[in-house]
Amino acid sequence: MLRRPLLVALALGLLSPTGFAPLNLWLVTLGCVAVLLWLVHAAPTLKAALLRGWVFGVGHFTVGNNWIQHAFDYQDRMPPVLGYFAVVALALYLAVFPALALGLAWRFSRAVGPRSDRPDLGFVLAAAAAWIVSEWLRGRLFTGYPWNPLGVLWLPTPFAQSAAWIGTYALSGMAVLAAGTVMLAATRRFVPLGVAVAVFAATFLLPSRGPEPAADAPHVRVVQPNLGQENVDDPDYPDRAIEQLMAGSGQPGTVPRLIVWPEGMVNHYVEDDYPDPRFYRRGDPRWLRGRIAGILGPRDIALISGNALFFDASGTLTGAGNSVWPLEASGMLGQRYDKAHLVPYGEYLPMRGLLEPLGLSRLVMGDVDFVSGPGPKTLAVPGFGKVGVQVCYEIIFSGQVVDPKNRPDLIFNPSNDAWFGTWGPPEHLAQARLRAIEEGLPVLRSTPTGISAVIDARGRILASVPASHRGAIESPMPRPLPPTLFSRLGNWAAFLVAAAMLLLAVAFRRRAS
Repeated sequence: MLRRPLLVALALGLLSPTGFAPLNLWLVTLGCVAVLLWLVHAAPTLKAALLRGWVFGVGHFTVGNNWIQHAFDYQDRMPPVLGYFAVVALALYLAVFPALALGLAWRFSRAVGPRSDRPDLGFVLAAAAAWIVSEWLRGRLFTGYPWNPLGVLWLPTPFAQSAAWIGTYALSGMAVLAAGTVMLAATRRFVPLGVAVAVFAATFLLPSRGPEPAADAPHVRVVQPNLGQENVDDPDYPDRAIEQLMAGSGQPGTVPRLIVWPEGMVNHYVEDDYPDPRFYRRGDPRWLRGRIAGILGPRDIALISGNALFFDASGTLTGAGNSVWPLEASGMLGQRYDKAHLVPYGEYLPMRGLLEPLGLSRLVMGDVDFVSGPGPKTLAVPGFGKVGVQVCYEIIFSGQVVDPKNRPDLIFNPSNDAWFGTWGPPEHLAQARLRAIEEGLPVLRSTPTGISAVIDARGRILASVPASHRGAIESPMPRPLPPTLFSRLGNWAAFLVAAAMLLLAVAFRRRAS
């Protein structure tokens, strides 16, 4: 097998994303990482170790991000085939992070303690610690892209509940550690595997259900209209979207309802203080708000998602916001949330002056770039408590989804996953579930075509509307848990785990000498 180590590393990388949703073959992924660790330890030089980790990453991120190509099918400014090149180009960059982690582990095994032809527990612990740090870096550098952290593969198991203490990046390190114990068992070192199995079995004792809703709890209603991107340019699309959203919102009852709509589905402007009346050519926003408010009961509130516009002092348009507003039955808008973590090349074009002349554009239609909001924000929603908002892929950023000074009672995650084929939506949902576990907060996801869901504070899906179906969920509002350890420490919890792993790695290596 060592005659073609790079080919083996590539094959492992291509196979490893099967552990994520929608396939959830998490044991396969652990097996791939186990073989990768052995390959890296056997590398004769640091350069060879880095290259094996990088080639694995290229395969891993190419398959795991295959859904990105579908976004290019729904715009006409660039050829859809460019989407395939975009996926590979992104993978070439993202592969740097596992290469960095594995290169550091290789160097550690040579620099600390005695040289060994066989990998040992010190090497495995060093790899796990470095992987935690590398994933955190992947979520931070160049605006960050932490899609599919390795820790998400634990979701089908009770071990995922550990995210409430240590966070997702530390769960990724635990995945590397678990894979490493399997590798060590293959070399007749069974004690680490036995300890790992005992710890994993103990997690079956952890609670996996969030607290039951109060008997008098208000209801939440999540609407999924099943309107895809293929019809977004039709002249009647804005009005058809409003009609279907209103139809899916149901009828007022005796119980107050928090009605949530998907990202960007209100294609009319809803604010009425813009300096240029040309922006209201689709209708008076007061009329639109009154129309939506007409379907609400007196104690209902709708969380609607659309675009805000920003102007300078002279009245010149300077940008747009990907925004969410609470709308009351009176037709009054509440405090607005503007998406803070924007998608480069999706919602804005970096280096526009350089890239636009080359024929590149952003994927979301429109000539005005979106502008970042200030960050996590909690909205006061009368009758329903405090609601944190994370628009679309903002929900994938571990430790960055909640205002720590104003903890909400739940998180609303409007999204538009209609761009992202069959793999993107279930992967996105899985990461939203991890945020629920980390923060101890329920999550409401509403998307145009799925997968919409109500998620309890332990990450359990209480109800969902499948992809490519039209429907709605109405259920009692799930309750939050008390603040978790992770919600108090953030990713310092993950760094503490990484530091503990590194200290143990040094101890084991020096003891071996």
